[in-house]
Amino acid sequence: MKSKLLRALCAGALALGLFTFSQNAEAQTRLRMGTLAPRDTTFHKTIMDMGEAWKKASDGKVLLTVYTDGQMGSEADMVRRMRVGQLQAAMLTVGGLQAIEPSVSALQNMPLVFRDFDELDYITARLEPELEKKFEEKGFVVLFWADAGWVRFFSKKPLLLPEDTKNLKLFVTAGDTATLDIVKSFGIKGIPLSMTDILTGLQTGLIDAVPTIPLYALTGQFDGTASHMTDINYAPLVGATVVTKKAWNALTPEQQRQFREAANVAGEKIRARSRLEAEEAVQAMVKRGLSVHQLNPTQKDSWQSFMEENVYPAIRGKIVPADKFDEVMKLLAEYRTQEKAAPEEPAAE
Repeated sequence: MKSKLLRALCAGALALGLFTFSQNAEAQTRLRMGTLAPRDTTFHKTIMDMGEAWKKASDGKVLLTVYTDGQMGSEADMVRRMRVGQLQAAMLTVGGLQAIEPSVSALQNMPLVFRDFDELDYITARLEPELEKKFEEKGFVVLFWADAGWVRFFSKKPLLLPEDTKNLKLFVTAGDTATLDIVKSFGIKGIPLSMTDILTGLQTGLIDAVPTIPLYALTGQFDGTASHMTDINYAPLVGATVVTKKAWNALTPEQQRQFREAANVAGEKIRARSRLEAEEAVQAMVKRGLSVHQLNPTQKDSWQSFMEENVYPAIRGKIVPADKFDEVMKLLAEYRTQEKAAPEEPAAE
């Protein structure tokens, strides 16, 4: 009798425990986010901090799981996964974002247009509100924008002039048709590969050069084979973290407010830290034998002329929508005119 009673009590306790667990599971919302960013980098750590802030703000009801290193495939794959509900969020570069809204390509796919971060910040501040509206119309909410500094060329031989790229086999992210088209406009052979195949591609001779940010070259050890870096601000690596509108609308208004605050903090941290890490990464690779090639004014002019005569006509209206291309150029002209007209700061005594 006691044995039966004990078994009944145990069964009841187990049922109660399962019921309680089920309730807790139902009360929790798990958001799954994908990114190509390597694990334990500033990108990953900052997103994890944001996830902790979300968890705290929601009293543990919203949990963020981050899949790094391309575990969820290419950026195009991540966009597809978000559309079918396998992912709810992703931290993407323009290469992935343009699969949602093509006009975002104006922030990145215009090589040698932005001279410095001041120009980049000026343009992005004016384009982002309209872009965010377009993303929302297509079912995505932009949590924050950020950049990871300037893309540089890491190559097996010095690339000092446009003619040095003749017969070059250049890495292009698999699925990034926009970049592949830009590369073709150079007369370069683009080799589409996954990010995880870059080092092997360099070592086997499948590719000769990689356009990437210094931090990624450092963590991927590309400089061991591609030991030359062209020190020119080719293009900014711009990105954004987006969440599906469906997942966002499932949150309470207060959660949305607090989550966006945490996301803004993450975006500012990534932007500031990434720009600093770019220079630190270059110095670390120099110690390992990287040769950094500074371009003289004549060489810079040669690259700029090549872009204006050959590349920009191939980009405008084909890779970057014509109206957005023209808007960027107009805004830059306005900014540069303002800068020239601005009075110089008095020298400190």
